[in-house]
Amino acid sequence: MRAFSVSDVVFLIMAARWTLLLSAFGFIGGGVLGLLIALMRISHSAVPRWIAIFYIRLFQGTPLLLQLFVVFFGADMLGFGLGAYLSALLGLSLNAGAFLGEIWRGSIQAVPKGQWEAAEALGLPAYPRLLRVIFPQALRIALPPTVGFLVNLVKSTSLAAIIGFVELTRAGQLLNNATFRPFTIFGSVALIYFILCWPLSLASQRLEARLARAYQR
Repeated sequence: MRAFSVSDVVFLIMAARWTLLLSAFGFIGGGVLGLLIALMRISHSAVPRWIAIFYIRLFQGTPLLLQLFVVFFGADMLGFGLGAYLSALLGLSLNAGAFLGEIWRGSIQAVPKGQWEAAEALGLPAYPRLLRVIFPQALRIALPPTVGFLVNLVKSTSLAAIIGFVELTRAGQLLNNATFRPFTIFGSVALIYFILCWPLSLASQRLEARLARAYQR
């Protein structure tokens, strides 16, 4: 056992980089999947709608920790081990895709029906109609829950510690094993998570206010 030192604080901060990278790439991967899922959910064809519904129910109805286990150990059993980082990234992306897809689907369908009819009356094809008329209005609706989910995703990266990936929480566990000062170490870990998440909430509020002002003009 040893004392908690400045080098340990540096170690936690360096580990926070991996938390940020995992969150960022997980959100990007989940965003791509989420947009696809949202478009499938509003499709006029029943097949893509039911595929999207099954995907959402599967990943929303099972724990993220279990999903990480399935990706990590399942890939290894199939003979192409992904390693802790790629397994965590894939698991978080698949999970985020289900939640973001449902958030964005709800935001798109929350756009008043008159806007859809007006865009159709202008003779716009389906995808230009979405891009030019529906998506800009849906963005204002989707922003708060999307940022709220991103904050939750940053905190959910702590589950990657279970499969051996050394992010912020895992770094705290390692330091606690060496120093046995749980209050100091995990208090510091909690503070770093707060520092990472709080600016996201502030940025969301400012951007939401700007979009609201632009929408009122």
